[in-house]
Amino acid sequence: MRVKVNGVEMDVMADTIAKLLKELDINPSRVVVEVNLEIVKRVHFDEYKIKEGDSIEIVNFVGGG
Repeated sequence: MRVKVNGVEMDVMADTIAKLLKELDINPSRVVVEVNLEIVKRVHFDEYKIKEGDSIEIVNFVGGG
């Protein structure tokens, strides 16, 4: 399916946020995910279905000092 991830259109096989993060090799415990301007809680990543044309923003936490 075709979705937009962080502003880049791409074809993905995933149908949930959890599967998308795995497909993109992203650690789910270190990100916040927004789908169509709505933040999705981490506990819902396994069940939240993404759809054709969704706009998904994935924000990584970066530690520092």
